[in-house]
Amino acid sequence: MRTAVVILNWNTRDFLKRFLPGLLASLPEGAEVVVADNGSTDGSVELMTGEFPGTRLIRFDRNHGFTGGYNLAFKALVDSPDGADLEFFTLINSDIEVTEGWLEPLVKWMESHPECAACAPKLHSWQDRGSFEYAGAAGGLLDRYGYPFCRGRVLKRLERDEGQYDSPAKVFWATGACLMVRRDDFEKAGGLDGRFFAHMEEIDLCWRLQLEGRSVNVVPDSVVYHVGGGTLPNDSPWKLRLNYRNNLLTLRNNLAKTHALEYSGKTPSKAAVRAVRKAGRTISFRYFLDICSAMVYLLTGRVSLFKSVTEAHKEYRKLATKTEVADIQSFIESHQGVPAPALFPGWIIPLAIFKGNGIFAYLRKRI
Repeated sequence: MRTAVVILNWNTRDFLKRFLPGLLASLPEGAEVVVADNGSTDGSVELMTGEFPGTRLIRFDRNHGFTGGYNLAFKALVDSPDGADLEFFTLINSDIEVTEGWLEPLVKWMESHPECAACAPKLHSWQDRGSFEYAGAAGGLLDRYGYPFCRGRVLKRLERDEGQYDSPAKVFWATGACLMVRRDDFEKAGGLDGRFFAHMEEIDLCWRLQLEGRSVNVVPDSVVYHVGGGTLPNDSPWKLRLNYRNNLLTLRNNLAKTHALEYSGKTPSKAAVRAVRKAGRTISFRYFLDICSAMVYLLTGRVSLFKSVTEAHKEYRKLATKTEVADIQSFIESHQGVPAPALFPGWIIPLAIFKGNGIFAYLRKRI
């Protein structure tokens, strides 16, 4: 088993039944599908043992979330008898329909680009196959205040795929719906941040990988189709809470280190102080923007969404760790020469509103 393609399943029996046969049929020699079940109660395990008895199944006693489940699955595979041969760990959602030969371009890219820690295919909508899909499109970016968007998706506006992103590209983040990560890089990064549970964990991981001088790429020769909302619907208050909370945690994890690398011309002590202050100001402003969003939800009668934001902030305050200047200084001293990950310098929300349907053409000229 050189490449493990791992589905983390939680109560998505129907998706497994529909899409797993095609996934199994698509794999080349040296790759294996593994289903890690997060304590499902919908008959998923019975389906696997009854209809797919030859597929490796890892069972957990409860739902550990996306982050905990994948971290446990990775450990189980590495510790397995054939774990020493594992090179590429591929996360894939159960609501993904793959195409023939989708995996080979990803493996080939990783083999020929040793500087790359993670890569992903283009993500198309399963419902509208000519359009990009919300969760990752043709690769993700992050603006200066931590708002994610994609090549091919900005806010809720989706672009049709007309070949405009058909060249391999370095991106800030790639979708966790279908993401290949080099085993060594995943291990060195400590896996996914377990505090996140689910949502935005792939953005945090990709950011942390870049802070180690590694790259993240989209490989457009590979295309998969994503249903979306397979575990949580897009209008779920819980999903909104996770997104607001984890967005702030992502900034807390990575922003000060990124700014520190930007101040490479200064002494480590001065760079660390400036980086911590700048990151603190940005996170405070983002916190304020979240409060503004919460008030809009309240004033428009969406009380459950208002509560989601306030609960997200409470949880963030409990989970976040203080950014110490000494830690940032130590990071700078051990990462001399590492380029700072490139955040998009603008604020995507007003820019998208102002540009309307022209936002994609505008961004293609600048990214």
